[in-house]
Amino acid sequence: MHIKNIIKKDIKNALKKIVQVYDYDPFIKLNNKIQRGHYQINNLIKISKILKIKPFELSQKIIFHIQQKKRYQKITFSQPGFINIFLNLLWLSKKLNNIFHSFRLGIPQDSNKKNVVIDYSSPNVAKEMHVGHLRSTIIGDVMVRVLIFLGHNVIRANHVGDWGTQFGMLIAYLKHKKLIKKLEKNTISLIQLEQFYFKAKKKYDNDVWFAKKSRYYVVKLQYKDPICYSIWKKIVHITLVENQKIYNKLNVTLKDTDVMGESLYNDMLPDIVMDLKNKKIAIEKNGAIVVHLKEFNNRLGESMGVIIQKKDKGFLYSTIDIACIKYRCETFNADRIIYYTDSRQHQYLIQIWTIAKKANYVSNTVTLEHHMFGMMLNKDKRPFKTRDGNTIKLTALLNKSQKKAEKIINYKKPTLSKRKKIKLSNIIGISAIKYADLSKNRNTDYVFDWEKILSFEGNTAPYIQYAYTRIMSILKKSNISVLKIKENILLTHNSEIKLALKILEFEEIIILISKFGTPHILCQYLYNLATSFSNFYENCSILFSEKINIRKSRLKLSFLTAKTIKKGLHILGIKTVKKM
Repeated sequence: MHIKNIIKKDIKNALKKIVQVYDYDPFIKLNNKIQRGHYQINNLIKISKILKIKPFELSQKIIFHIQQKKRYQKITFSQPGFINIFLNLLWLSKKLNNIFHSFRLGIPQDSNKKNVVIDYSSPNVAKEMHVGHLRSTIIGDVMVRVLIFLGHNVIRANHVGDWGTQFGMLIAYLKHKKLIKKLEKNTISLIQLEQFYFKAKKKYDNDVWFAKKSRYYVVKLQYKDPICYSIWKKIVHITLVENQKIYNKLNVTLKDTDVMGESLYNDMLPDIVMDLKNKKIAIEKNGAIVVHLKEFNNRLGESMGVIIQKKDKGFLYSTIDIACIKYRCETFNADRIIYYTDSRQHQYLIQIWTIAKKANYVSNTVTLEHHMFGMMLNKDKRPFKTRDGNTIKLTALLNKSQKKAEKIINYKKPTLSKRKKIKLSNIIGISAIKYADLSKNRNTDYVFDWEKILSFEGNTAPYIQYAYTRIMSILKKSNISVLKIKENILLTHNSEIKLALKILEFEEIIILISKFGTPHILCQYLYNLATSFSNFYENCSILFSEKINIRKSRLKLSFLTAKTIKKGLHILGIKTVKKM
């Protein structure tokens, strides 16, 4: 449940009674020191200045209007301008019991259901996925999980780079080296394809004839020449098979059916260009078709031009991305389109959105959002690469994490069977990588540190996973069927109250992520929840409490904690284990 919203609504209703017309949001904070109040209103001084009422006088009027509600036990004022709210513990207990048997932990689905297109992962065809694809893939997938959980219709759009100049180069190279038959017999791997691409690129840059031939094949492919199209399909297939192995390993929800590559919009491109010309949005300049945007200036202070068709009649990424927006609005009836790409693409996306809006491909009711993110850095705060300067492949990173996890397991659990060690190392290794990334604010760069990500201490996946297994072990030792306990949860100790308040904060966290796409707040929440349970465990006897009703109550509170941790980790795409 969203306690902050309940308190906020009560405060706003009180303010309306005091000043008749008022719509300013009170800032409500969960208090770390609950002796001073479970929740605190922190911006009373600001509100009092707007209303020209002294803070103490305003606080007394607010308290008068809300203190009669049964959910509040006590409300006090403290200088210089804080309202401290103590919730009724019986009311809190009732709310905990209400969510105890709920699969959704009492979180309702959004009544305003939307069609949401989420553009994420988006690797290039004919190349292995590298660490640069990690953030887009896993942050985007968390948003998918959150919005589906809240009842929205989510369309995953894996906008893979399967069109463009690189395919002209590859087709030219494969033909030049007489490798087409090997491709048709499926004897070429993705690693080899990537090597061929780099060789083709080098030849393209240094061989005029090869460059001309490559551009020729690009145009032929765009107009679906049967031979070029067949070669292209083989290259795409090889790539997608390998990518899906990584998605499965990462436990993300992307499937082959979610691939909506650049090629999907190819047939739309001529019409897009013609339409933009007819609407006087695009003009012909030196043989190319260009859109001039007065909203953006280049280094010379001139309006920026976005080319949508080259002299040779070939189309560009800009044309594809405009068609993509049109398709998503018309075909999916999108209410909200979210892009997960790095911050370097922000201006480009804004330009594309501007063109799409000018052409009326996007209605005013559709929201376009760029949830950009920073880069993964090494300890020297430079892009995370191999020693020879090459970009690290995602498969190599995940395999290394699994091996490091296996070493830790061999040390901590030497008697564990080999099969269980492998399974556990896979879960811990992959989870550690994902959590290390997801726990960082997506808007910033972060330094990758092996020692921290696999630690069983601090805000890491192993710490959260261990907290879960610890609770499951306690529940098993109790020999009591927790789900059959009918007695209510009792809140008598401060550690119990803090844990209860933290559990009930879960809905608030989920809603925040649904609005802003910031999974790091869920990671911080789960870490705080695990820490609150640890404090509860140290201060409140669970298994050896003399009173049976207290023991049952604490078992139920423990179960709710484990349930919340598991649901939170599931939303992050991270698996739990019953033993570690």
